[in-house]
Amino acid sequence: MGTENIPKKGAVLFAVNHPNGLIDPLLVTTNLPRINHYLVRAAVFKKPLIKKLLGTLNLMPIYRIRDGASQLGKNHQIFDNCYDIFKKGGTLMIFPEGSHNRKRTIRPLSKGFTRIVFGAFEKYPDLKIQIIPVGLTYQNASQYPSKVAIQFGEPIVANEFYDAKKLNVSVVQLKNEVSYQLKKLSVHIPDNENYNTILNELNKAQVDFTEVKKVNQFIKEDKFPDEKTPKSNFLKPLLYLIILNSIIPYLIWKTVSKKIDEIEFVDTFRFGLNAFTFPLFYAIQTWVLSLFLGWNVAGVYLLTSILLVLIYSKLSPTNTAF
Repeated sequence: MGTENIPKKGAVLFAVNHPNGLIDPLLVTTNLPRINHYLVRAAVFKKPLIKKLLGTLNLMPIYRIRDGASQLGKNHQIFDNCYDIFKKGGTLMIFPEGSHNRKRTIRPLSKGFTRIVFGAFEKYPDLKIQIIPVGLTYQNASQYPSKVAIQFGEPIVANEFYDAKKLNVSVVQLKNEVSYQLKKLSVHIPDNENYNTILNELNKAQVDFTEVKKVNQFIKEDKFPDEKTPKSNFLKPLLYLIILNSIIPYLIWKTVSKKIDEIEFVDTFRFGLNAFTFPLFYAIQTWVLSLFLGWNVAGVYLLTSILLVLIYSKLSPTNTAF
C-alpha cells in the first residue's frame, strides 16, 4: 500500500488518478495519517449551502475554462491559499488528470498541479515540497460489493525539477515523473487502438485488478491468463434477505440512482445516501421491535442486520464488471 512513503511532516502534494468521482478523495483520505486539503472542480460549489459545507471540509474550488473564461481569475486567490498551506507544512490533494473517467488508463496530466507547486517556490524560495503519487484501482466500480487498491508511491522532491529559467522544461519533466509513477501504482492500459482488446482479455480471465503489479505485467508482456468462468455468487439469497430487511432505503436508492447522469458518481451517491438512510432505518426498526418484544430481541435484530451486511460485503465474489 505504501503508507510508509508518506512524510510525517512538511509540505506534501498528493497527486491521485481519478477513476470514480468524489468517492476517490474520500477513500484516499481515510488512509492518510495527516489532515488534508483538496482542490475540487468549481461546479460542485454552485449552491451556497453546499459551498459552505465543503469549505468546512477543507475543499477549495478550482475553475477551468469550461466554467467560463471570466471565472479563471478566481484561481489566483485559490493558488495563493495553496501556497500558504504548503508554507505552513500542510498537505494538498489534487487530481492532475483534470476530470474523472472509469477507463483503466492514466490519462495525460494537466499542468495545473505544476503551476501550484512552482508558484509556491516563486513565493517562498526556501520551501520544500514533496509529491506523493497515489494510484486507485477498482475491481468493479459502481457495483456492490466492490474492492479497491490504494497505493502510495515514492516521494518526489519537486524542488529537484524546478528551474525558473527553464520553466516549460521543468513542467514537462515533473509531469512525466508523476505520470510514470501513476502508471505503476494503478492498472494502466495504454489508451490506443488495442485498449478494448486488452481489457476484454483481462475481463475474460476474471483477473483481480486490485493486484496491480501482476495485471500491469500481463499488459506489458501482452500475455494473458486463460479465460475463466465468473465465480457463482452462492450468497445471493443473503442479498435478497438484506434487501427485504432494508426495503425502504433500498427503494430510495433505486429511485435516486435513476437520476445519476454520470456512472462515475454512482458509488459516491450510493455511499452518501446509504450511509444515512440505512442506519436510520435500522435504528427505527430496532426501536419499534423494542416496543413490542423488548430491547433484548431488538438488540439481537440490530446486531444480526449489521452482520448480514458485513458478511455479504466481505465474502461475496467481486467479478469484473467492465
